[in-house]
Amino acid sequence: MVKEIESVELEKKLSNDEQIVLLDIRSEAEVVHGMLPNSSHLPMHLIPLRMSEFPKDREIVLYCRSGARSYHACLYLMQQGFSNVVNLKGGIIDWARNRFDIVAYG
Repeated sequence: MVKEIESVELEKKLSNDEQIVLLDIRSEAEVVHGMLPNSSHLPMHLIPLRMSEFPKDREIVLYCRSGARSYHACLYLMQQGFSNVVNLKGGIIDWARNRFDIVAYG
């Protein structure tokens, strides 16, 4: 079962400077409209090629537009032996609905 985090809880963790790896797995066309603060962009299709770079000792929160793609990406990573992956429930849509910061890409 995929671990999930609500936007409100994630925002609290980020405000407390918890050491979380935030990965935006949306496409280039989507991220130009903004990202969560302190997140890195890694399109979903590149995850298998780059997962060897993922830290095993820190929580990795994946997000997309609505939470569906990132949920499946978390499932995939769990099948590859990652136990520290978490899906942002509702994606950036829910984050924006809560009026949390969205920053420019790049």
